[in-house]
Amino acid sequence: MKPRANFADPPAVNCRLENSQIAVIPAPYDGTSTWVKGADKGAAAIIDASAHMELYDIETDSQVFLRGIYTDKPAEGFDNPEEMSAAVEKAVSAWIEKDKFPVVVGGEHSVSIGSIRAQAEHYQDLTVLQLDAHTDLRDEYEGSKFNHACVMARAREQCPIVQVGIRSMDAAERSTIDPDSIFFARDIYDNRTWIDRVVAALSEKVYITIDLDVFDPAIMPSTGTPEPGGLGWYDVNALLKAVAARRTVTGFDVVELCPNEQNKAPDFLAAKLIYKLLSYVFEG
Repeated sequence: MKPRANFADPPAVNCRLENSQIAVIPAPYDGTSTWVKGADKGAAAIIDASAHMELYDIETDSQVFLRGIYTDKPAEGFDNPEEMSAAVEKAVSAWIEKDKFPVVVGGEHSVSIGSIRAQAEHYQDLTVLQLDAHTDLRDEYEGSKFNHACVMARAREQCPIVQVGIRSMDAAERSTIDPDSIFFARDIYDNRTWIDRVVAALSEKVYITIDLDVFDPAIMPSTGTPEPGGLGWYDVNALLKAVAARRTVTGFDVVELCPNEQNKAPDFLAAKLIYKLLSYVFEG
């Protein structure tokens, strides 16, 4: 079967560039992941799964595909993460300048570095909201400052960050975290008061980076480094809904899907998450 070319597979009129407010940028890169490989196949799997979604969102009573969702050509063919980050930065910057809302679909988490840099260049008063199992605050890992384990160290060079869902980090990272801007999964799994505190920590403009391992591996096993004790579907969506309602979301990325041919449910979850967040941003 030929891979799907357009996210959500909307009618042709709703995925043409001239009719679209949203630009999806696939970034199928997996050069620095350190355990389960396959994130380079994640973008295609998400786009393929997205063709099977219902395009009406019950919660927001909307059909965000009517805003137009254009799918860009993949950012691919790079020998190292530095080249890849530069290409993603250029692509995202171009879409912002064209007044399109950019959504980067990975790929491993290092693809977010270029997108974050483009966002920080274009928007003042920006915070990066990270949903992730890992802090990703190493300054360098395995000889590279652009490793997937260094994403938030690079992001913090651009603007403030807020981290949610964290449940794993290296001892060396402990001294680098901001206790007022990190929300550990163990402290938020059984209440809702944390959502107000997360939103209060954000500036007016917010870029969201979602590593799919923020979810519990019971519902998201297809990641490079699954960690037990993750968030559930409704936890994540409640946060995203609140952020979209009370702040200006300037773009987002969804990364680290390592698709499994024997289990398509995680692919569909990732596609639905993207569509749900777009629904919150544009319609909610």
